[in-house]
Amino acid sequence: MFTGLIDDVGTVRHVDTSDAGRELRIECRYRDLVAGESIAVNGACLTVREFGSGWFTVAAVATTLERTTVGEWQEGRRVNLERALRIGDRLGGHFVQGHVDAVATVDEVRSQGDARLVDVALPPGLAELMVPHGSVAVDGVSLTVNDLAAPDRLQLSLIEYTLRHTTLGGLAAGARVHVEADMLGKHVQRLLKESTWLSER
Repeated sequence: MFTGLIDDVGTVRHVDTSDAGRELRIECRYRDLVAGESIAVNGACLTVREFGSGWFTVAAVATTLERTTVGEWQEGRRVNLERALRIGDRLGGHFVQGHVDAVATVDEVRSQGDARLVDVALPPGLAELMVPHGSVAVDGVSLTVNDLAAPDRLQLSLIEYTLRHTTLGGLAAGARVHVEADMLGKHVQRLLKESTWLSER
């Protein structure tokens, strides 16, 4: 479980393929990692395989590669990092599972006053899980849904702090991003579908 509050931006330093999947060695600021712990890498929950002072490795299996952009990452790629939530930590973002629901495409980026507006074209079925001013995770970053101006269109409003402390400051039209809908919305949707199914029996 994560919060969507990024605590480091790492850099992919090596990419390889092994029996474990697509292996990535990531440079970071962490000095106290342990084998087997979970780290959200651009919002995808991955397991630490090996580590040292300032680096760790993870492997993405076929299922992860199908649902994310990890298969496209090359050396030099900057990635948002967050270690798993500990009991007693402050919950400043929202509950994020690290289970990417879909890959979406940035449609437009523009400045408006002191904010940067980012319009994201969502795959079919994902917009119905979004609520204006609700929560969404984009590349692992906990954000507020600024607007749903059109069907299957999500608008984000990024503040200066987010632009400086995550990779979202580099977003441009055409960029592909990981999107994870708020888990509350997914559970409500499931319950409503179950209720409809039962009432039709």
